[in-house]
Amino acid sequence: MSPFGRNNNGFTTRGLPEDVETLLRDAVPIGGHVLPPLPYPYDALEPVISKETLTLHHDKHHLGYVNNLNKAEKALAAARQAGDMALIRFWETELAFHGSGHILHCIYWTNMKPGGPEQPGPFLSRQIELAFGDFDAFRNQFLAASNAVQGSGWGILAWNPAWGRLEILQAEKHENLTQWGAIPILVADVWEHAYYVDYRNERRRYLDAWWTLVNWDDVERRLLLALHAQLPLT
Repeated sequence: MSPFGRNNNGFTTRGLPEDVETLLRDAVPIGGHVLPPLPYPYDALEPVISKETLTLHHDKHHLGYVNNLNKAEKALAAARQAGDMALIRFWETELAFHGSGHILHCIYWTNMKPGGPEQPGPFLSRQIELAFGDFDAFRNQFLAASNAVQGSGWGILAWNPAWGRLEILQAEKHENLTQWGAIPILVADVWEHAYYVDYRNERRRYLDAWWTLVNWDDVERRLLLALHAQLPLT
């Protein structure tokens, strides 16, 4: 018989580090994802991003990813129960696409802030210097990479635990061209629905304006959380 207690999810937790207990307790149930509210009013990012764009982007597009992620998770749960994996390829593809879209949008909203700090915090600044040489070189690469995404996708600044440093990546759609284990801390949405109402087909003009909204406090926080996740459970 196990010496551990059990929480509501059925996981054993007694005797584990407090952080692990919290993670298990707060786990999202299968098919239970919800659309998070924006951390600011719909018109807060004007004139860079209009109220119309933000409303459509959050309430329609992001909500669609959440709903389809839940649908895929529930379908996979039903397939497991029935022992029927005939549609496994379809539902796994849906899980990857919509799950990645949900995750990246959650980061995107908090990565922006009206009137936020103009420069990264001290720890992020140091990591940028180590990885890219200086802030301007980082900025130029990030915006160029985001602008050059083929079709729809994202520009991503990620902490890569395998290398122990920051990296700039592209993501086509939501899930292609990424690296295993890389943790996004700053993301630029370059799907057309993120900018077409306000900037038409001028993606680079959108990105240059979007840069003024970056919430560097949030990016620094995400970097520190990524590093904390690497610490041993002792």
